[in-house]
Amino acid sequence: MTAYLDSAATTRVDPRVAEVVLHWMTEDFGNAGSRTHDWGTRAKRAVQQARELLANQLGAGSSELIFTSGATESNNIALLGLAPFGEREGRRHIISSAIEHKAVIEPLEHLASRGFEVDFISPGPSGRVAVEAVQERLRDDTLLVSLMHVNNETGVVQPVAELADHLRDTPTYLHVDAAQGFGKLNEDLRAPIDLVSVSGHKVGAPKGIGLLLTRRRGRDAVPLAPLMFGGGQERKLRPGTLPVPLIVGLAKAADIFAKEHRQWWSRAAEFRSRLVEALGKTQFRLNGDQDHVVPHILNVSFEGVDAEALIVQLKELVAVSTGSACTSASYTPSHVLRGMGLPDDVAGNGLRLSWFPDQTEGLDVDGLVQEIAEFQTDTSYLS
Repeated sequence: MTAYLDSAATTRVDPRVAEVVLHWMTEDFGNAGSRTHDWGTRAKRAVQQARELLANQLGAGSSELIFTSGATESNNIALLGLAPFGEREGRRHIISSAIEHKAVIEPLEHLASRGFEVDFISPGPSGRVAVEAVQERLRDDTLLVSLMHVNNETGVVQPVAELADHLRDTPTYLHVDAAQGFGKLNEDLRAPIDLVSVSGHKVGAPKGIGLLLTRRRGRDAVPLAPLMFGGGQERKLRPGTLPVPLIVGLAKAADIFAKEHRQWWSRAAEFRSRLVEALGKTQFRLNGDQDHVVPHILNVSFEGVDAEALIVQLKELVAVSTGSACTSASYTPSHVLRGMGLPDDVAGNGLRLSWFPDQTEGLDVDGLVQEIAEFQTDTSYLS
């Protein structure tokens, strides 16, 4: 059976979460907005309990958290929703990085088309943006800094907590895309970050549910404008019927992850060590600062090997992904690895392996690496 090493893309729904979700789909199926019967009351109570649990994990109040369909929507609400305030105040300067997810880069490019000035910092080969690099670019008209928590391709952890401490006493807001970091490094996210985006399907919850944390500065809320209208749910920032089963599922997944975090981290790190040690049989390089990475994401380039061809070779053994974006005619090097200043022969061949410990059991690591080593010495696929 093929082993799944693409957990940075999505995770399996935890069976304990699936059980809870099914209950709220088939038994307690009420609408949280229905106020005239017990089904609605139970649904509303379940949503509030989920909101409180998730907010508590982030060191925030429940009124500071809204539910969304995932980090992409949360990012859009945060970035585009802050734009009208920036336009009114004459603050149109934004700082971000060249290694952000497209769910941040594309909204920022849209803002640039509206007259905003966006500085995309290149972090260099480490893949880690320096706090000083952000501070050097701060201006009186800087509206926002948007920096991801954990890079989805390299697993490199960004210094978002330190940056939050530096920005808290300035008028500049900080947005953090925490799709990959939520659950794994929640302590960072308890720092005074103004806006935090989360996706549930990275921690064993269903796809289609996430959240946006909008942390107050004293009594002042982040001045977000809604992107959609109709119904007034979620503080009028995200109208629509609340997906109660998904919300409860996200809370259940987050609760499980918190309780089992130490074991998860230890097992993920142990597998990483075994994998890196075994890779010594090949000619490889690890991409990104290995002193600042999460334990479950590894980005590796193999000398002289086409990553796309290698994925095809390994498809019966493991499910993995490449940082390269595929078009019908050609492969484009990873914008993340290129944003780190890596040469095209490295950026175009970055292979991402990412795992949850329960899905690495039974994987023959030595056999996998032997297959890679043999492929590396076989150039027949190039002819």
